[in-house]
Order: sequence, then structure tokens, then C-alpha cells
Amino acid sequence: MGKETGTREDGPGGREWARHWRYPQLPGLDLLRAHYVRHTFPRHAHDGYVIAAVTGGIEEIGMPAGTLRAGPGSVVLINPEVPHSARAGEPEGWAYSTLYPSRELITEVAAEIGTLRGTPGFTAEMVLDGQGAKLITDVHRAAETGNALAADTLLRAVVARMLSRHAAPLPARTVARAGGTDAERARAVLEERMAAPPSLEKLATELGTSPFALLRAFRERYGMPPHTWLTDARVRRARRLLDAGAAPAEVAVTVGFTDQPHLNRHFTRIVGVPPGAYRRARAL
Repeated sequence: MGKETGTREDGPGGREWARHWRYPQLPGLDLLRAHYVRHTFPRHAHDGYVIAAVTGGIEEIGMPAGTLRAGPGSVVLINPEVPHSARAGEPEGWAYSTLYPSRELITEVAAEIGTLRGTPGFTAEMVLDGQGAKLITDVHRAAETGNALAADTLLRAVVARMLSRHAAPLPARTVARAGGTDAERARAVLEERMAAPPSLEKLATELGTSPFALLRAFRERYGMPPHTWLTDARVRRARRLLDAGAAPAEVAVTVGFTDQPHLNRHFTRIVGVPPGAYRRARAL
């Protein structure tokens, strides 16, 4: 089992605490249970899906189409690679239980229920579903008590519930226009040269475009400017390296942060817990 980080005081009004971990009996899933007051998540995206139940307070989620306000009984649904941010919607903060299922897990459950073809995607960003929210918190409780049978059963039940009620096949990706192609090429360059990326001007010159045109195209394609995307991408790669057992100081240099405090700051903002605590939770 994982280990909690911070000070635990359940419910809005207490101090911040968070637990981000994996339960070995539930492969393809990350779990986060937390209460945040001052913490804000900058714009970022996930490789997999997000299924979150707000259990106290109000969470404000910045989505591409606007801001959502989620209170108790709300379930927030976010597809892979969708840029979003989050912050408290009231002074007392918000508490929530979140499931981060991988694409493979979602596809597996979709195939089992047989109602979706192709790659499934959520069609709603937030739903009021008290029973669904309870199922999410029950997955956490079962995992935390080491009840693998219950945790797996409840996980599949809640994923099937959300897919059958609020999902459809994701539309086929359209051929990118010239600007979109430049954005994709820029992303590839930044991924390859993450530790020493070029400036926006040099990147645009390499791609045969202008800095302003590239910035606009990148924002349209990925929902954030290149430097914000790069920070998010560095944190995602840092997570994979930490999962593999690498030390935070080594990870910081590998992904292009100046030092471990630099990694700590951005990792904590995006993931919700410090890298050291994140790594320890996976080692237990």
C-alpha cells in the first residue's frame, strides 16, 4: 500500500493533504485522494483518462470550453490529452477521490460491455451522479484496505457505468492543416530535445515558419503554449522515470529541469504531491 503525504484532516476546512499512489492489484490505474485549499493545478493534460468524484467543497476545473464548478456528488470526466486546470472554488477548498485509468484499461472495459466500438471517449465533462461518486470513493476504500476483489469489482463497475452513460467513440482524427502540422513537428522536436530545447524563434526557423504563427498553431493544437506544454511533458516523463525507480535528483537533470528543487516545484503543482512522496508511494 502507498503512504499519505501531508497532514490528513478530512473534509473542507482542514489543512491540505494528498495521497497519490498505485495499488499493485489494479494495474493500469493511478489513485489520488486529496483535500486542497491553496493548491492550484496549472494547465496540463494526462496520457490516460480522469474520473473524479468531488466529496467536499467546490472544485473549479478550467476546460477548453469554459470553467466547471463541481461540488459533492459531481463526477468529472476528462479524456486523454485534454488540457485543463483546477483550483478551489471556495475558501475552504475541495476534497476529491480521483481515478486515473489508462487507455488500455478503458478500452478493455469498453470491449467487455460491448456497447462502444473504436476508441471510447467521454461525451460529458461533469455529471451529477451520487451513486457513481460513491462507487469511486468505494474503489479507494477497498484499495486502501487491501481488498483486491472488491477494488477490482468496483473499479470495473464505475468505469462501465461512466462508459455506458457518458461515452461514445472518439471521432477519427482529421488531417492537420499546415499550421497543425507545424505544431506536431514542434512537439516532436521538444520531446526529442526536452533537456535542451530551442527558443521559440529558433524552433520556428527550423520548421520554416514564424514564431507568432507557430505559437498560434501550437495553442490551437494542444491548448497551451509550447513552454507550458514542455513543462507538462517533462513532468510526465519524470513520473515514468520515478515509476522505474530513478532518484528525483537524477530525474530532474534527465528531463531538463535545472535542479531537484525546480523539479519539485513543477511536479508538485501538476501532480499534486512532491516527487519524493510520489516515488515512495510506488515503492511500498
